[in-house]
Amino acid sequence: MSEWLASMGVELNIVPHLIALLVAYLLALPIAWDREKNERSAGLRTFPLVAIAACGFIQAAETVTVGNAEATARIVEGIINGVGFIGGGAILVGKLGTRGTATAASIWATGAIGTAVGLGAYDTAIVLSVVTFATLRIMTNFKAAKNEPDDAG
Repeated sequence: MSEWLASMGVELNIVPHLIALLVAYLLALPIAWDREKNERSAGLRTFPLVAIAACGFIQAAETVTVGNAEATARIVEGIINGVGFIGGGAILVGKLGTRGTATAASIWATGAIGTAVGLGAYDTAIVLSVVTFATLRIMTNFKAAKNEPDDAG
């Protein structure tokens, strides 16, 4: 089959794409685990899918955007808007307030992770993953302390 594709001018170079998608997937897992553990609306399936989709869009567009920063920027802009739309679906507004903003922001950050991997900025993707996960884990402790009842009253 690869010979037939090659005769049609189609070149398959799957390994680099597979590696990038795997990296995006793995970098999204800690964030997904945190959201799943805290029983949020998005979790172990959503976050890796967002990361690999963002990475996949960048990689799929690579052949038509090579050397054209403006075209690449348009693809990235579309990813930012699309992932923001998905994140918006995680936000619930009710009588008691707004919920899901951290999950929505985490979805957005995960899209950025996938985009960074797709663009080959692995260092940026790693930092985004670590900082997002750390923020979710560490800031939860501060939020819990803030919401505890005051012993004085």
